[in-house]
Amino acid sequence: MTEQKTTKLKFFGIGRIIPYLSKMKGLIAAMVFFGLTGSLTDIILPLFQRYALDHYVGLGVFDTIALFVVLYLLTILAAAVSNYISCALAIIIEMRTNRELRQLGFNHLQTLSFSYFNQNSVGYIHARLMSDTSRIGSLVSWTLVDCVWRISYLIGAIVVMIVLNPKLAAMVLSILPLLTVLYSIFQKRLIGVNREVREINSRITSNFNEGITGAKTIKSLAIEEKMESRFTEETQSMRKKSVQASRLRGLFAGTMNLASSIALAIVLWKGGYIATEELGTFSVFMSYAQGMMEPLRWLVDIISDLITTQVNIERFTDLLAVKSDVVDTPEVIEKYGDILNPKKENWEPLQGDIEFKDVTFRYPDGDETVLDHFSLKVPFGSHLAIVGETGAGKSTLINLVCRFYEPTEGQVLIDGRDARERSQLWLHSSIGYVLQTPHLFSGTVRENLLMGNPDATEEEIQAAIRAVSAEDVIAHLEKGLDTDVGEGGDLLSTGEKQLISFARAILADPKILILDEATASVDTLTEAKIQSALESVTAGRTCLMIAHRLSTVRNADMILVVKNGQIVEQGTHPDLLKLRGYYYELYTRQYEDEATAKMLDYCSAQNKAAQTMENALNM
Repeated sequence: MTEQKTTKLKFFGIGRIIPYLSKMKGLIAAMVFFGLTGSLTDIILPLFQRYALDHYVGLGVFDTIALFVVLYLLTILAAAVSNYISCALAIIIEMRTNRELRQLGFNHLQTLSFSYFNQNSVGYIHARLMSDTSRIGSLVSWTLVDCVWRISYLIGAIVVMIVLNPKLAAMVLSILPLLTVLYSIFQKRLIGVNREVREINSRITSNFNEGITGAKTIKSLAIEEKMESRFTEETQSMRKKSVQASRLRGLFAGTMNLASSIALAIVLWKGGYIATEELGTFSVFMSYAQGMMEPLRWLVDIISDLITTQVNIERFTDLLAVKSDVVDTPEVIEKYGDILNPKKENWEPLQGDIEFKDVTFRYPDGDETVLDHFSLKVPFGSHLAIVGETGAGKSTLINLVCRFYEPTEGQVLIDGRDARERSQLWLHSSIGYVLQTPHLFSGTVRENLLMGNPDATEEEIQAAIRAVSAEDVIAHLEKGLDTDVGEGGDLLSTGEKQLISFARAILADPKILILDEATASVDTLTEAKIQSALESVTAGRTCLMIAHRLSTVRNADMILVVKNGQIVEQGTHPDLLKLRGYYYELYTRQYEDEATAKMLDYCSAQNKAAQTMENALNM
């Protein structure tokens, strides 16, 4: 995983989030209004007490008591209604913010190039889109409504105190410089610790994902203890940092609470002198001094939450700031649309001619030149095979054809035009890709097939199934096409997933068909089915095949032999054998290995048969 550089944001990064909340400005304005209304009523209530003490207790005048009671009850009712509405709006805003930000982040991920997902783990990305957006949603809802109420209450209380008794108000407010100093001392340390906590949490999430998705591999390698040890190490680190953050937060809270309590002490000390003459005013100051303690205590929590949420904002906005290595130009987007808003009416039909024109390529995260001024023509309808040992760089050409990466120099031409002159989606819509490790989406077999062509008829679905010789596989499934495949297709075997993936690609009717070691992970029976289907499904299409088993590429129109990231040989199967070069070495070695394996299997079967016969005779 590549760690993203964080950007220190002013005002806790709130300004970076505001542009994404424009759709909810009406709801936010209403929440702020009712929050202010609730705060105003809380400010007014102590003034009712002042009036009651001065008139009804001090003067003994009761001529206005009926009106007083009505107004007092109406104020309490207004406070209750305002608080209810502001809380209800906060819930709505939180949910909508989570939805909008997650949708925004997910859509942005769809625009990023293949390299981003190679360099960042699922857990890292998941934390950005889920936990970080959840914290931000809480910030713009509950934190905001609390801010509105408490800050407006503080301001209102201060104004009323100044009006009633400026000297006593000044003494109470003398603690504010102390609070400012305390805040500046603790802010930096709290930000640093909370950032570390969030990053550790990302790694823990990643370990969770690996433990679930890699469960079979973990058990087969018997590395449960190692995985547990790694997870324990991360959780212990999380515990230490969380305890450190809690201690800092507790120290901050205690210090701030001590400072805020000074306000009440000042009122009790100096306010007694006015109590005999202005009992109502003394009561107001006592109410406000006590009422101010809650917002001041809340200030501790809100600052800590803002500091923590700043880290979430940093990480989420850093994700949104990531630029794709592969982008369409504004001119292309204007004509062809983008990934989420295509303009299919302007798409030209794709035939399937491919040409590498003086292509030089280096991966974005490496300095080694993989292709150096490479040129190749693949006419429409051709069958091109790319072979080589594991790790030789066979996928590079495929990645360039699919525009998962851009050439460092030179051009990749599709139908005689630079692929960059038309949109990525235009190209991808005409490519069928069958991976070595196929991925199926949660749902039924039918739903997965329709991913290739949502408008496909039942007849077209059945034709695609027959084309890849998958009829028997579908027939043996409990509910046929309506069988649930599980998450990632885990309820099916690798061979079943491969054939369904193959049929899905064919159902899309692609002009360019790419088979990325499509038979490398399947049994011999499934491999035979795929091989028998290749001749019919590749007709009328340009086929690019990455192959490890060289027996599958003997009929290819052109074979490219890759070694150490370089194309060392090219030609037909007979021509390459005549050269007696690297391809010949690979082919003969693999042929001998397969022949040896078959002989060993035959001998093993014979030995088992003989042992069975011997056991039968001895009985």
